[in-house]
Amino acid sequence: MKRFSGRFRSSLIIGLQGIRARKLRTLLSMVSLFLGVLAVVVVQAGASIAERALLADNELTWGYDGTRVIDMPPEQKAVDAVLAAVKGRSDAVASIGVQGIIGEPGVRPVNEGGAPIGQSWGGAVCYPDGRCEEPTGPQGAAIEVRLTALTGDIRQFRPFRPVSGSWLDFSTVPSMAPRLVLNKEAAKGFDQYDVPAEMRVNGAVANLTPRFVGVVDDGTGEPRAYVRADELATWLPNANLVNPNMGGELRVSLAPSSPIEQVLVAKLKGMGVEPYVDTINNREEQEDQLRLMRLIFFSMAGLVLLIGVAGILNVGLATVGERVEEFALRRAVGTPRSLLAGIVLAETLLTGLFTAAAAIGASALALKAVVLLAGGSHPILDNVQFPWEAGVAGIIAGIVAGVLGGFVPALRAAGIPIATVMRA
Repeated sequence: MKRFSGRFRSSLIIGLQGIRARKLRTLLSMVSLFLGVLAVVVVQAGASIAERALLADNELTWGYDGTRVIDMPPEQKAVDAVLAAVKGRSDAVASIGVQGIIGEPGVRPVNEGGAPIGQSWGGAVCYPDGRCEEPTGPQGAAIEVRLTALTGDIRQFRPFRPVSGSWLDFSTVPSMAPRLVLNKEAAKGFDQYDVPAEMRVNGAVANLTPRFVGVVDDGTGEPRAYVRADELATWLPNANLVNPNMGGELRVSLAPSSPIEQVLVAKLKGMGVEPYVDTINNREEQEDQLRLMRLIFFSMAGLVLLIGVAGILNVGLATVGERVEEFALRRAVGTPRSLLAGIVLAETLLTGLFTAAAAIGASALALKAVVLLAGGSHPILDNVQFPWEAGVAGIIAGIVAGVLGGFVPALRAAGIPIATVMRA
């Protein structure tokens, strides 16, 4: 073990001396290898950031991984059971979706059916007996939104991105004028159209006067507005929260360790309501897509790295050819073949590691510059850090390139006969 340690140390020392003695040739080796290692680092960093972006979009729409979700038909008895179960709890939030139209009374909204702004899905109302009624009245200055009543702060389960203003404050006394937080699509509609602040909701005792307090990005393309359930209840009794003719949403988001899940599920089944319980797992659902993306990018980076390996191999062979007499003389004074091979391999390994350090540093600085210049216009770049996986990939790429590029020159150096020094 001591002999091996001594030879390893000798190889490193002589390898560093060789690098210092042939700075220009070492620089040429690093240049040929730099692009290959840089490609691996950039691909790994890009894959990590793309994975983060893909998962962030899914989390925005569906929720954080591990969140437990209970979906159920929007029936009145289910609403009553849900509101009673989540009341006063911070580990569970119920969301109830109803239809809301903000604007002039007695007119049809510009986006009938709650369609994205500029489109119309029609506002026909169909009844259980198969009869449908088309909406009446002229189209006017009104916008239809999907109004989502929340019993608590849903952001612990869905990471809404703030755009402007503030989020709903659940710590204050309910307001008579319901506070609304719009999503980006709804905000776009109110920017385009000048509508009065009057909201009508099916089943409400009177039209409401809402207050817009903020805008968020919730990952959906339909106009939505979020409101405190207790503020909406002032005008819309719980008995009118669901309308079988208008459709609706009823969901409970829970922390993984919430104890009310089993109680609520059992209560719903006892009422004859069949709940659907699921766990959010965005990473598992996107694993195949992420794996394919990494495979494609790393294949391209591997080709560029092979070109760099070919360059360092060429320089290494030329260097050994120039040092034939030196290696033969070392063999003549008793230097083992393994040490000669180790000297050449140490040079290429050190060159690979120096190149990896340069590539990692360049990538980290480039990413920092991109974040500073474009971070404000691209939310996914906010507070993004250089992924440590990219640094590890760069070091591994440098070591692999050093071994592959130095293996053949090392064998050639170890095979130089002692008689060469006599011919010289």
